[in-house]
Amino acid sequence: MYNMQPYLDKIDEVIAQGPFKDTWESLSAYRVPQWYKNEKFGIFIHWGVYSVPAFGSEWYSRCMYIQGSPEYEHHIKTYGPQKEFGYKDFIPMFTAEKFDPEAWAELFAASGAKHVVPVAEHHDGFQMYRSEISHWNAYEMGPERDVLGELKEKFAEKGMRTGASSHRIEHWFFMGHGKEFDSDIKDPMERGDFYWPANREPDHQDLFSEPVPTEEFLQDWLVRTCEIIDRYRPCMLYFDWWIQHSAAKPYLKKLAAYYYNRAAQWGTEVVITYKHDAFRFGTAVPDVERGQFADMKPYFWQTDTAIALNSWCYTENNDFRPYEEILQDLVDIVSKNGCLLLNVGPKADGTISAEDEAVLRGIGAWLEVNGEAIYNTDIWRQYGEGPTRIVEGQFADGIKKNFTPEDIRFTVGGGYLYATALKCSENGTYCIRSLATQDASKLANFHGIIHDVAVLGCDEAPVWSRDAEGLHIQTAMRSNTPVVFRITVD
Repeated sequence: MYNMQPYLDKIDEVIAQGPFKDTWESLSAYRVPQWYKNEKFGIFIHWGVYSVPAFGSEWYSRCMYIQGSPEYEHHIKTYGPQKEFGYKDFIPMFTAEKFDPEAWAELFAASGAKHVVPVAEHHDGFQMYRSEISHWNAYEMGPERDVLGELKEKFAEKGMRTGASSHRIEHWFFMGHGKEFDSDIKDPMERGDFYWPANREPDHQDLFSEPVPTEEFLQDWLVRTCEIIDRYRPCMLYFDWWIQHSAAKPYLKKLAAYYYNRAAQWGTEVVITYKHDAFRFGTAVPDVERGQFADMKPYFWQTDTAIALNSWCYTENNDFRPYEEILQDLVDIVSKNGCLLLNVGPKADGTISAEDEAVLRGIGAWLEVNGEAIYNTDIWRQYGEGPTRIVEGQFADGIKKNFTPEDIRFTVGGGYLYATALKCSENGTYCIRSLATQDASKLANFHGIIHDVAVLGCDEAPVWSRDAEGLHIQTAMRSNTPVVFRITVD
C-alpha cells in the first residue's frame, strides 16, 4: 500500500512557503488568467474503461451493479453475472489499439480549440496516466500507455494547453451498489484496491450525508490530485460536483493552495473549475454543466457540455448535436462572459467517431473565418438582443432554442464591435436595434458613430444604414451558421 505521508508533508511544505495559504481569505487573492479569458473554447475528453461496454453512459461502472437497471440487465445478457464478470474484467479489453495522440491533436487543433482537458480519473477509479499511487492505471494495465502524458506532448506541438479532470471523489460511493448482491465487489477491501471503498451511495444533495468520507479517503484524493499537478503541470483542473461535500472543504483549500503555489513556482497561471458552491466564490472559476446563463455575468465562467446529448463517453446509441447549434451556444456563452468546454467521447479502440469529427471540423471551419469575434474578445455593454430567451441552469442543453435572425450577440475586440446573428436571415436583411440612433439623454443607450460594417467571410460589402429603428444591414451572405458583422465605431 502506498505510503501517503511523505507526499502529505510535501503538500504542507509547499503551502507554507508559497504566497497562497489554505484559507479562503488567502485564496481570494486568486485572479483568473488572461490566457483563459482569451481562449474561450476548449475540448473535454471522456475516455476510459467505460468506453469498452459503450452502453448507457460513462456511469456504466455504477449502473451495472444497480439491480434492475438497463445496464444491469445488459451486462448479464452480454457478459454474464457480475460475480463472474465484473467491471474490472473490462480492463484487459481496453487495449486502445488504434489510439493515435497525434491524430487527436490534429483534429482538436482543427476544431479551433485552444486547450484540452482529458479525464485523468473518472468515478470508476481507473487512472488514465502513470501513477505511483495505484497500479490500476492505463500505464500498467489495459493500453499500457501514459495516455495523459502522450496527449500533453502532442497537444503542445499544436500550440494547445493541456488540463486534467479528476472525478475521483465520487469513487467514495460509486461502486457501492455492488455490495447489495452477490457480485465481485465485496469486503474486505483496503486502500489501493480498485473498488475501494465502495460505500453506500448518499443523497447527492445532502452536503453532510453519511457515511462521511474518511480522512484516509480524502488524503488519498488529495495526494492523487497533487500527483497529477506535479507530473503533468496541467493548465486547468476540472472537478465534478461532489467535492462540495462538507468533509472535502479543508482538502479543497489545501489542493487549491498547492496548485496555485506550484504554478507560481513554474511562472505560469492556472485555472480550477468547480460546480455549485464547492469553492468560495472568487477563488476559482464556476462551471455550469450542460447549461448556461440567461444573462451576462460580471465574473468569468465556464459551460461544460458534450457533443452527445445522452452521454459523455462514446456509446453505440449516442445522440449527436449538430455543430450549428453548438456554435450558437458558443457565441451566446462568450457574449455573456463565459467560455465553452466541449466534450468528445472516443471509442474504446482509440478512434474518434465520424459524427464527433464532423462536428469538430464544422466548428473549426467557422472559427477559421469568424474567430476574431470569439478569441481575445471582451464583453460589450450588453450581451445581445432578440426574442429568444435561454433557459438558465444546468442540464438544459437538450432544450431546443430555435434562434432567429433577430437574436444578436455582441463582443468587442481589436478595436471593433462584433454583432453576431445566431441564425442567418433568408433574405440577408438584418436590423440591430441596440445600434439605433438614440436620445443622448438616455445614458444606457449606445451613442457612438458607426463608420463601417463588414460581414466576415463575405467578399461583397453589405449595404447598411442607421436610423431610430436600428442598424439596417443587407448582405449577400447566406449560411447555415451564425453570421458575424464587424462594426467600426467611434
